[in-house]
Amino acid sequence: MREVLPASAMPRHVAFIMDGNGRWATQRGLERSAGHRKGAQTMLDLIEYCADLAIESVTVYAFSTENWSRPKSEISQLMGMVVDFFKKYAPRAGERNLQIRFLGDLSPLPVPTREACERAAALTAKNTGMICNIALNYGGRAEILRAASRLAAQVQDGVLTPAAITAADFEAQLYTAGQPDVDLLVRTAGECRLSGFLLYQCAYAEFVVVPEYWPDFTPAVFDRVLLEYAGRERKMGGLKT
Repeated sequence: MREVLPASAMPRHVAFIMDGNGRWATQRGLERSAGHRKGAQTMLDLIEYCADLAIESVTVYAFSTENWSRPKSEISQLMGMVVDFFKKYAPRAGERNLQIRFLGDLSPLPVPTREACERAAALTAKNTGMICNIALNYGGRAEILRAASRLAAQVQDGVLTPAAITAADFEAQLYTAGQPDVDLLVRTAGECRLSGFLLYQCAYAEFVVVPEYWPDFTPAVFDRVLLEYAGRERKMGGLKT
């Protein structure tokens, strides 16, 4: 960063809602796919920049459960880009000791896309550096329902009793089990919605919305966001001391 922040002021877990790829392309007279390609490169740059800053976990919202309503041609292009991205990026993540994880239900994805994701996760599973979560076919409500269902199964099997269930038990069933809650949520393109993203994990996250479309979200813009984050007082439901 141009202005170094102390470790105590840095977020442990940063989440990005990468909005505006299509609008970025349309404003330049390009196909929407060009915006998605540029956005993929931006994502790669930001992931590696976050690793350089020693952030513990980064989560990016790549494809929601609602995105299936988009035109089939656009979905097909996006799924093909996922394959291309991980062919390129999984080896680089391995070299940098980054661990790739996926949040969401991968089973409905096209076979080549699903297999590319599984290979990337397997290739980096033993890495001990920053965790890079890719939210793919992800919905926050679906994740919460999944966690509740898994706990219900444990109750049915006699492993737990309803009265004994703790927050830690619930969090252990989330896709982000073992990771810190989100400290900083960034959304691009000026949109002020959570869009079902990490509904449980963002309970006390600081939200920063920037006007830049995702393809224009450079490390310099992220520096600006981090400075804003560092200047906030996080009371976590308590009182100012």
